[in-house]
Amino acid sequence: MYFDAIGGDHADVATLVALVDVNPGRIKVHADRMASEYGYDLSSIVTGGPDELEDILKRSGAERAIITTPDYKHAEMIVRCLDAGVDVVCEKPLTINADMAHDIEAAVKRTGRSVVVTFNYRYSPRNSELKRVIASGEIGDVLSVTFEWVLDTAHGADYFRRWHREKDKSGGLLIHKSSHHFDLVNWWLADAPTRVFASGGTRFYGAENADKRGMPARPKRGTHDGEHSPFELDLRMDPRLKELYLDQEHYDGYLRDKDVFDTGISAEDNLAVIADYRGGATLSYALNAHAPWEGYRVAVNGTLGRAELEVVERVAVLVDNGTPIVDPSFVADHSEGGERVRSDRLIVQKHWEVAKEVPIPEGEGGHGGGDELLLSDVFVGPSDDPLGRPSDWVDGMRAVAIGICANISMAEGRAVTPAELALPLDR
Repeated sequence: MYFDAIGGDHADVATLVALVDVNPGRIKVHADRMASEYGYDLSSIVTGGPDELEDILKRSGAERAIITTPDYKHAEMIVRCLDAGVDVVCEKPLTINADMAHDIEAAVKRTGRSVVVTFNYRYSPRNSELKRVIASGEIGDVLSVTFEWVLDTAHGADYFRRWHREKDKSGGLLIHKSSHHFDLVNWWLADAPTRVFASGGTRFYGAENADKRGMPARPKRGTHDGEHSPFELDLRMDPRLKELYLDQEHYDGYLRDKDVFDTGISAEDNLAVIADYRGGATLSYALNAHAPWEGYRVAVNGTLGRAELEVVERVAVLVDNGTPIVDPSFVADHSEGGERVRSDRLIVQKHWEVAKEVPIPEGEGGHGGGDELLLSDVFVGPSDDPLGRPSDWVDGMRAVAIGICANISMAEGRAVTPAELALPLDR
């Protein structure tokens, strides 16, 4: 996404000057693509590994770094870039634990530089419309939010094939995935969490659950000859994944296609969270990572009525000769995790009135046109947005605060507050 933005729509304001990765093979794939598709002179791109970061930033003259590393490396990379005098754009989540959060806060205050966290869900038209409804006061003061998100067996399973399944690298799905969702609630309510209680576990994926269900022995990875389970990912079947991962394994041994029912999985796949907010609202949240369909349902209860948003991103995962597919009659909307069908419905009902459906505008591109709006804010600069969609490090901190507290809550069986962890939730 970023390469296409830099080489394409935002080439007038952005230039790729450096690539940093632990894997030189992946660097070459991306650099070659920038040369072939966007006419870049390869000699103009400084490359190297993360140990060389400061030198690369200096030699390249970089003004901004885009951080897309595994989550547990975000804080280190943010701090090093800020201290080198470079602003940062960081993929969510901002970081995965309280100590790393404190390191980021200190670096921002020490350097005065900018950190943008890219929350693309804010820009999706359906989520923006719910924000408009709440901000307008149509349903009154918000008292509670119920939010259920289900990941299907194509998308959800993918988090258990790679580094995300190791909680010390991703913070678990309550950090890696749910920070998107918690940010939405924080943004919808224009509020910050004050107390969190959570419960959950690894109840579907992993070797122990496979044994309980009597599943037969499986290959350690999905790339193999012979019959395949629909839970396996054969990297040879996707030219992009083959080029980026399978063909580059010999550099670092990183496997992108591990067995989702293997040992060593520490991230939870079923999760529930209750969070209180400063303004008095309570969030009830649930995440499932192995559903047969994908999407989410949100209900916002106010003093004057209720708003309900239902989003179906994929109605089913089907199987053809062991390979997960979707019904080809549906139109693809989102590239991550395969093809999608989208169905959005926003209903508002005030007390003593009939329900009404709120129209949801639809744009071109990913997330209903939201990705283009996000990229414009990142590369051109934040617009004068009445919905306040551009996000900074404090928004990123508020989003991970719930997950950080929730992980401690699950481990210790008690409610946890951002205040006791000294998490910075204010500018």
